[in-house]
Amino acid sequence: MNLISKQPNTGTTIFTVMSKLASEHEALNLSQGFPNFDCSPKLTELVNHYLKKGMNQYAPMAGIQSLREIIAQKVSDLYQVNYHPDSEVTVVSGATEALYAAITAIVHQGDEVILLEPCYDSYTPAITLNGGIPVYVTLTPENEYKIDWSIVKSKITEKTKLIILNTPHNPTGTVLSEEDLNRLSDILKDTNIFLISDEVYEHIIFDGLSHWSLLRNPVLKERSFICGSFGKTFHVTGWKVGYCLAPKQLSEEFRKVHQWLTFSTVTPIQYALADFLQEPENYLSIPQFYQEKRDKFLTCIQDSRFTFTPAKGSFFQCVNYEKITQENDYDLAIRLTKEIGVASIPVSVFYHQKNDFKILRFCFAKDDETLERAGEKLSKL
Repeated sequence: MNLISKQPNTGTTIFTVMSKLASEHEALNLSQGFPNFDCSPKLTELVNHYLKKGMNQYAPMAGIQSLREIIAQKVSDLYQVNYHPDSEVTVVSGATEALYAAITAIVHQGDEVILLEPCYDSYTPAITLNGGIPVYVTLTPENEYKIDWSIVKSKITEKTKLIILNTPHNPTGTVLSEEDLNRLSDILKDTNIFLISDEVYEHIIFDGLSHWSLLRNPVLKERSFICGSFGKTFHVTGWKVGYCLAPKQLSEEFRKVHQWLTFSTVTPIQYALADFLQEPENYLSIPQFYQEKRDKFLTCIQDSRFTFTPAKGSFFQCVNYEKITQENDYDLAIRLTKEIGVASIPVSVFYHQKNDFKILRFCFAKDDETLERAGEKLSKL
């Protein structure tokens, strides 16, 4: 059999590589973005309740009604923006599915999609599998990864169909501002360009900053798929439950893809999340919780030779290691995992040309003991 690969340049994701390496060398895994602590006992009790209650068959394709309603209510309460739970809120099996479904719904053969890199590694494969052409705008640490909107505008052509954004941002920990949304709105207001906004770290934002979701700008909202995740917010990444908010016409196309990907999402967990979201403090407390994690990690490496700007959001802190070594970031990440027992992610893997700015990304969604042990090892470099 002669199989021609649709993704000939795609290998094993860096997250799998580094987590496997961490396991092999019994290293502290600060690479892949998952917590090493459990979720609220109340949430697991709710799941157990609905398992025992027999809520174990297929959920409706768009998600159970009560969960879609509380998601819409949450968005209205937080941002004073309304989505209809029946036609504009869709529950999915993780934000990665939401991203893939949205890209598939929009992108046709030969369409161009603008990506702001460094970017999460699922974006480009989803684009190319659908016949799209990635067009990159490169952000760099020299200007703290700020977006130059004039460059974004210069990348727009008659073939541009979509722009993908991510805030709070993985891997850099930056966030969009109201001014960013206004600039983007000015660029797109007279175009037919769509937007996908990856907002899985919506509640993991620090120092009193506001989350400027694209849905807060009317021009952007009407053309946006907003992708969210309960896994990140409630420390349950393995449950793979997320959602997509989009205007009715866009949601219709989104659901046409979603129904052939997973059709529905795990039922008892949907019921549990619907109940858990009834208490806003369960998500309103998250920014402070993770800010303390960020600050703990930064305190643990403050005497090291790494330099950094504190992350404004997400699970991740990027650090510059130029005062320590001039090694390639990928090689250094491998070496540190093997030699000192701390696994990280080299930020070059988030660039299509593997730009090496001597930056490593560490996940601080870990218990204090892990952060302290990692900080002690890293401070000896």
